[in-house]
This record gives sequence, C-alpha cells and structure tokens, in this order.
Amino acid sequence: MAVLALPKCKYPVGLGAKRVTTITLIYFIIMVLILVFFTFLFASGQELSPEEEIVRDAVQIVKDFKNIPEKSIPSSLVKEAYGMAIVPGYVKVGFVVGGSYGRGVMLIREDRRWSYPVFIKMGGGSLGWQIGAQSVDLILIFRTRRSVEGFLKGRFTLGADVSVAAGPVGRAAKAGTDPALDAEVYSYSRTKGLYAGISLEGTVLSIDREANRKYYGGDYSPKDIKEGRVLIIPKSAFELVDLLNTF
Repeated sequence: MAVLALPKCKYPVGLGAKRVTTITLIYFIIMVLILVFFTFLFASGQELSPEEEIVRDAVQIVKDFKNIPEKSIPSSLVKEAYGMAIVPGYVKVGFVVGGSYGRGVMLIREDRRWSYPVFIKMGGGSLGWQIGAQSVDLILIFRTRRSVEGFLKGRFTLGADVSVAAGPVGRAAKAGTDPALDAEVYSYSRTKGLYAGISLEGTVLSIDREANRKYYGGDYSPKDIKEGRVLIIPKSAFELVDLLNTF
C-alpha cells in the first residue's frame, strides 16, 4: 500500500497562523485606506448643490456690502432688523413688459439671535416703459414684526402687503430723514448690467419648500427652521449666521 508523504512545515503551527493573521490584517488595512482615499476623491470632485451655492453666495454678498463703507448697510439697521433676505443674482428683464425671478434665503432675528436660513423665491411681472436686462445681488432688511409674520404665512407682495424703499447707506446713515425711509422693508442692491425703470414694487416673495427640504434633508417648516428644530445644519448655514452677528 502506497503512503503519501506530506512535506514538513517550515514553521511551527502557532507561528504560521500568526504570520497569516498579520498578513491578512495588513491587507485589510491597505484596502480600507484605498477605499477611504477614493471616497474622499469622489466627494471632493462633486459639485455643490444649488442650495449650497445660494447660501455661500449669500455669505459673499454680505461680506462685499460690509467691505464698502460708503455703500454699506448701517450696522444699526441690521441690529434692529426683524429679518434679512439675501438673493444672489436676482434677474430682471424687460421690453415694455418686464419679468423678474430669483432664489435666495431669509433669516429671522428674534431675541437678538439670527435663525438658520429659510429658502425663498422672488418673482413678478410689470407693464410700463422699461428696457434692458439686469442681474442684481439683492438684500432686503425687514424692519417690522408684521413684515416677517407676512413672510411666515408663505407668500406676500412687496409694495402691496408691505411697503418697500431703497435703504440708507453708509455707517453714519440713519432712517427717518426721508419719508420713503419709513418703509417696512429696505432694499439694497449691487447691480450688474443696465436697466431703466427697475423697481421691487409688485414683486412676490414666497417660501421655497423644496429647497428647504434638499438643504436640510427633511420636510421642515419655516417655523421649524426659525426655532432651530432641524437635525442636520450645514456648515454654510453657521457661517452665514455668524457673519450677520458681526454687525
């Protein structure tokens, strides 16, 4: 009867098992590091969501307004405001008949604290002598509680539900020097392009619920966001709130 001779093991059984375990562990660590690297590479290459871009643009717009002293929004107005809307790239076009549209964010100030941003939409139409196209970075300062409450209802019209006027500029500017400055909402704009006859009268401001859902990852109402009842707060929201607190 033939007998099969097995090769002798070069290492003791215990030592061989330890060596196999060590090699397996090293291989596992290498694979994890490769996976983490490609995950980071993929994430860093992703484009920002439209909502994230709006908030980041809003941060830059506020910084730009602050960096031009003679055209800046008076700090006293911001400190006394009930709310602030920031709309990057508000577009208005017209040739006799005009139209406008923009997306942005609204922050509400209560008990000296700013809320997280609530996403909004602005738009409207107009009839009259007007010609041209314009892109405007827009900031609206809400000076009364009533104007903010109108916003929280979901939709209101500037010039009809609340009065609107161009606000005073410069660090030393004060309200009350002009009858128009008794308006409930002050507007500030940085213009790109040419336009004759621009006005916010008749512009409708409404809550962008879909944008809120995408940005915060849930179906939160404006009141939920205002009161901080949101599970995940993006970093850009903190940056915008912190910036407003510097006024």
